[in-house]
Amino acid sequence: MPEADRPTIFFVPSPREVCLSRLVINALQDKRLVIFGCGYVGAALATAARTQGARVIALTRNPAKAAALAAQGIDVVVDDLAGSSWHAKIAAGADYVVNTVSAAGPNPAGYRQSYVEGMRSILAWVAQGAKPVATLIYTSSTGVYAQGGGVVVTEETTTEGASITGRILVEAENLLRSAPATLVQRSFILRLAGIYGPGRHYLLNALRTGSAPFAGNPALHQNLAHRDDFVSALLACLSAPASIGSEVFNISDDAPATKAELLGWLAEQLQVAAPTFASEAAADPSRRGGEATPDRIIQSGKIRRVLGWAPAYSDFRAGYTEILRQL
Repeated sequence: MPEADRPTIFFVPSPREVCLSRLVINALQDKRLVIFGCGYVGAALATAARTQGARVIALTRNPAKAAALAAQGIDVVVDDLAGSSWHAKIAAGADYVVNTVSAAGPNPAGYRQSYVEGMRSILAWVAQGAKPVATLIYTSSTGVYAQGGGVVVTEETTTEGASITGRILVEAENLLRSAPATLVQRSFILRLAGIYGPGRHYLLNALRTGSAPFAGNPALHQNLAHRDDFVSALLACLSAPASIGSEVFNISDDAPATKAELLGWLAEQLQVAAPTFASEAAADPSRRGGEATPDRIIQSGKIRRVLGWAPAYSDFRAGYTEILRQL
């Protein structure tokens, strides 16, 4: 089984995390959870939610991912979220819904298909149920923000001026926001920073081969969080008390390092040559949507204050230390 498909790696919990785990168990026990787009984060959430007693149904367009989930006893449907054929395969009336779909392609058309048309399809399916969804979560991206120049970005920061793909993400967010309470009682929009974790070894492999300089500005801040911390944020939202209404949360570890710092530290751990960098103007082939990331510092203080969430991996060093240990 590919490393990215393995069950979520959990950490030794603190007393606060033990309390959160109990809240999650109480919230998810025997509840019906439908996860759309069971990719890197969604598959890890499916595994975690099932261990907490939820009845999980997963939709993915990836047959290999579907087989890995089915091997864990999770009900899986293979289909395209943007279509409607899956409506007859998954009964409406779920207690909880999580939309973690990824773009069908690295271009505006692929983004629109997955995010906007996918959200439209979910809401049309929800309307078929006899009851509203208690909580619906959509994993958006910090790509909705246009700010650069090293500024601090919070949930109150405007999304005006976002890139083409960023505007598509905002459009999908707005579709969820406008859903009536008769369909969705409460929604959470999670704007995820950069994701790293088990199985995502692009940077490690590139450092090991050392065949080409890294593209992009080495002074650019890398706003990151470990995959398992995104999962814990999703679980925190699913278990949030009823007194907490719909919210928008940024999710990051709040410990941005520059690209040079990140890659330099990883090179030291791997005991390979220090990284070199191409011109700042060079395109970064790892950028989804092909658009350059502005230099900014994403803050996730709101979810920490409102839900008491905090990442288990406080910075990239903590997260990559665990990843390197398992290689």
